[in-house]
Amino acid sequence: MESKENVVFLGMMGSGKTSIGLLISKKLNLQFYDVDQIIEKELEMSISDIFEKKGEKFFRDLEEKTTLKILKKKKAVISLGGGAFINKKIREEILKNHYSFWLDWNFKTLIKRIQKNTKRPIAFKSSHSELVNLIKKRSLVYSKSKYKINCEQLSKNEIVNKVINIYENKETAS
Repeated sequence: MESKENVVFLGMMGSGKTSIGLLISKKLNLQFYDVDQIIEKELEMSISDIFEKKGEKFFRDLEEKTTLKILKKKKAVISLGGGAFINKKIREEILKNHYSFWLDWNFKTLIKRIQKNTKRPIAFKSSHSELVNLIKKRSLVYSKSKYKINCEQLSKNEIVNKVINIYENKETAS
């Protein structure tokens, strides 16, 4: 069986993938990679500028290449972009060889967090109902993740402790 030692966070924009991932990487003393930040640094452009100037297809192709490269690391904590897990190649690699955690929040919380944020190109230009539909559509795919963390009633520390407990004890149920 392949090693499943990377911890991979997925979920909607605004779900806390980066902040939770950073906390976990520090507690477990593992390297942390944020795919969106890596892409921004590589192109010296924000994600919104990449979408605006080069288009979503260009971004998604680069996201796939970058994510699959990062997933080759061992014993790392990786934060995906909100749409990365929708990509079949990325999803299959993660489900086969890594610990995947979906940071799940209710619609109201997510919409409040993302609606006015100009750094999130898809969300910024979307209406309330379009955001709800996007969350519903992506949630169907996110639900394939190995572990689902219902974050709504949890503090950051409780989320971190729950993920570490699952990871260290190699639990089979979420």
